[in-house]
Amino acid sequence: MQTTFTLQTRGQGLYEFTDDVAGWLRGAGDGLLTLMIRHTSASLLIQENADPDVQTDLLAFYQRLVPPAHDPSMSYLRHRMEGPDDMPAHIKAAMLPISLSVPVQAGRMRLGTWQGIYLFEHRDAPHTRQVAAHFRGD
Repeated sequence: MQTTFTLQTRGQGLYEFTDDVAGWLRGAGDGLLTLMIRHTSASLLIQENADPDVQTDLLAFYQRLVPPAHDPSMSYLRHRMEGPDDMPAHIKAAMLPISLSVPVQAGRMRLGTWQGIYLFEHRDAPHTRQVAAHFRGD
């Protein structure tokens, strides 16, 4: 089985889409789910979904770790075609996963109690993002 999940972002942040994936997998049996984001300035994460402060803190950490291109510490960057968030977004995407593998049993992902699947948007402007999904069953 294959599909594409389309997500609308509103700027930098983590966007959970666990329920969308779970709905697609319902009744799929046992196997392995692979997700891959089809963009170079966003990432995928499995992360805690119980406390929203986790997502806020992760966003703040990566913004501090890789500041915008107009920050003096980033003056060495050359790729600035789409603004000061352009190359920093590519750096963050290079540091974080762009694909995930999740075991599936009886049509349900084997995620932990507090785990969710997130698209991590690294650009400031809203974007339409696509995540390719492939489920391989027994």
